Amino acid sequence: RIFSFLDVVTLCRCAQVSRAWNVLALDGSNWQRIDLFDFQRDIEGSRGSPSCSGHLCQVPSSPQPAHPMGFLWPGVNPLQELSPRVSSSTCTSLSKFCSKLRHLDLASCTSITNLSLKALSEGCPLLEQLIISWCDQVTKDGIQALVRGCGGLRALSLKGCTQLEDEALKFIGAHCPELVTLNLQTCLQITDDGLITICRGCHKLQSLCASGCSNITDAILNALGQNCPRLRILEVARCSQLTDVGFTTLARNCHELEKMDLEECVQITDSTLIQLSIHCPRLQVLSLSHCELITDDGIRHLGNGACAHDRLEVIELDNCPLITDASLEHLKSCHSLERIELYDCQQITRAGIKRLRTHLPNIKVHAYFAPVTPPPSVGGSRQRFCRCCIIL
Repeated sequence: RIFSFLDVVTLCRCAQVSRAWNVLALDGSNWQRIDLFDFQRDIEGSRGSPSCSGHLCQVPSSPQPAHPMGFLWPGVNPLQELSPRVSSSTCTSLSKFCSKLRHLDLASCTSITNLSLKALSEGCPLLEQLIISWCDQVTKDGIQALVRGCGGLRALSLKGCTQLEDEALKFIGAHCPELVTLNLQTCLQITDDGLITICRGCHKLQSLCASGCSNITDAILNALGQNCPRLRILEVARCSQLTDVGFTTLARNCHELEKMDLEECVQITDSTLIQLSIHCPRLQVLSLSHCELITDDGIRHLGNGACAHDRLEVIELDNCPLITDASLEHLKSCHSLERIELYDCQQITRAGIKRLRTHLPNIKVHAYFAPVTPPPSVGGSRQRFCRCCIIL
């Protein structure tokens, strides 16, 4: 029990003290969660017991103090985030020796291929969370192989997997009914067809990121509203084809929404905010940056909505040219508001922000006001410019 409180490095040191301590230190119960982010040197001849790998449940990638360390299971280099050494052979070893693996982060490991996912599918059937963001060699064939063996996936990040098409999503929708979190950011080839399959097959979905998937339309919002009532997080920044019609259907059916990123959804108007204010009482974070049709009236409805008084924490209104100080007046009653973004809202004034702060003294307001250009020098012929103009 004492050994169960020790970190990885201390366990390895204790394992060298005696045979008895070696058995205790390398007991599988001490190795259910390990972090190898900064273990970048491989020391040959110092290996951990293969018996511990059978108990491995999680391989995260958060930073820890760097220490030299040998292999933990035969043939597997210590996993690192952003490490090109993590490849198909690594995944083969994980498959062979880590059958209880549940969480694996391989973000930006660009050597990961379809064969890597096939190996994980065959040997790690308990996998629940997989991050393969920016693994741009992965195609629909790899996803098909993965989900056939890992049908219990609950969280899957495919951000930046640019080769993925709708066919890959159809495999996920057909084989992963437990899926809760899905990240498809910048998967540029994704369209309505693939995402609708996800909505119909993954009714437990709570978090979806499709930011940058510019081909999707209101059909996705309708499918989410009809099939995924537990949705809490929706990120669809830069999806410029989405309109008020789709968001109306979404809001009327997904009452648990907490975070929405609608940046550069340029077609939405105050109508979307009216629907959110009526049907989404749990809304905490809302990004409306570059939604240039939003006006003070929409913010007024939001400020009077069910989420306003004790839920809404962050609202981003950068580059909303129709927003004025009146919007800040409407947000005074949002007592939980912690941060508001107002960059390039040219009708917002310092006086309006000051009045808001008298009601919400702890709020963080991010805004920018260009310095006033000074008048020409009296009696001089040379024009004076403000600092911004000089920089430009």
